[in-house]
Amino acid sequence: MVELTLPKNSRITVGKTWPKPEGARNIKAFKIYRYDPDTAANPRVDTYFIDLDQCGPMILDALIKIKNEIDPTLTFRRSCREGICGSCAMNIDGINTIACTYGIDEVKGEVKIYPLPHMPVIKDLVPDLTHFYAQHASIMPWLETKSNTPEKEWRQSIEDRRKLDGLYECIMCASCSTACPSYWWNGDRYLGPAALLHAHRWIVDSRDEATGERLDQLEDPFKLYRCHTIMNCTKTCPKGLNPAKSIAEIKKKLVERRL
Repeated sequence: MVELTLPKNSRITVGKTWPKPEGARNIKAFKIYRYDPDTAANPRVDTYFIDLDQCGPMILDALIKIKNEIDPTLTFRRSCREGICGSCAMNIDGINTIACTYGIDEVKGEVKIYPLPHMPVIKDLVPDLTHFYAQHASIMPWLETKSNTPEKEWRQSIEDRRKLDGLYECIMCASCSTACPSYWWNGDRYLGPAALLHAHRWIVDSRDEATGERLDQLEDPFKLYRCHTIMNCTKTCPKGLNPAKSIAEIKKKLVERRL
């Protein structure tokens, strides 16, 4: 009989509870996942208390305040603070999203923050996205042309340009892919909703001249067809995009070219 056991360091323990700010009346608790690969300790959840009257409105504001004023060892990614770069993607209150645009007031009770699920964790709230980025690179996220390069630019009609709406806005935060059960179980071969949305963006670009090659690369039992239309990707996208629709459109194009 097969015995299934979790690795010893996969068990999350109760971490440190930091003191509440003195004199504060508007306090909110933040329970944050902590993991340090340089120690032999199991992951833990530390508890911090923030005076909301002395903090900005977003989850990222609270994380920065914790790092600057309470615990400088807390590690997380962030950059633009405007919902553009996707760096601060994490799981907040059970939802994959970006911390810079998710309001503290959107969470009732204590705020629970974990790294994106089903990804190797480098440290604390920082997942290892190496494989995720490699999958993105595999779909050739650039314009492929065979015609002579024009003197100024590749022209595109207004109608053709509109086909890219809802695709180019993806910020590669990985919220959708890490919310997808199919990606959890087949992430080594299934490209996932983020990479496939970008693949669709280039397939429908009227200026691109490698549509056939792009579709050939996706005609695979795992790369594309492991999508089971669960729709977690669309539900969790912090930019309001619809990766599931893009995947369906690619499948449709593969069927149409056989007819």
